[in-house]
Amino acid sequence: MLWSTAVMAVFAIVALVLAYRKGDGSHLVGLHDGGTLLLQLIPLLLFAFILAGTLPLLVPKELVAKWIGAESGTRGIFVGTLIGGLLPGGPAVSLPILAGFLRLGASTGTMIAMITGWSLLAFTRLPLELGIMGWRFTLIRLSCTFMLAPLAGLIAQRFFSGVQLP
Repeated sequence: MLWSTAVMAVFAIVALVLAYRKGDGSHLVGLHDGGTLLLQLIPLLLFAFILAGTLPLLVPKELVAKWIGAESGTRGIFVGTLIGGLLPGGPAVSLPILAGFLRLGASTGTMIAMITGWSLLAFTRLPLELGIMGWRFTLIRLSCTFMLAPLAGLIAQRFFSGVQLP
């Protein structure tokens, strides 16, 4: 069992026991709501994992090496930032896709730029952010975070490029 699964299991069991001890049926409501969420997410997770599994089979290794592999250098870091910023969904969707890029041979710096771009830039979130937070806030956020993903990728490339990734 993975450590992250074990930790999540402990948290879930503690929360369930605490809800049960309230004595008002909260544990049943929690189980119902969790089950409903699971049923809603199963199709999304299924397709994300299918994409993560087939992506390495469909993209030519030469293309990966040129654009996001170790030989792509700084260009790969900026391409990775853009790819990360364009990835849709939360971690259950995006992380399997990012794992597919890792299996394809993306460099350490590019992978760090991708995941940082995904978490900070989230271009697919922009229409909602503009509508709720306004254009001024959105521009300030983007201007403050835009260069962080490439910077993180450059740092990773400089100091961790020799580290073997899974």
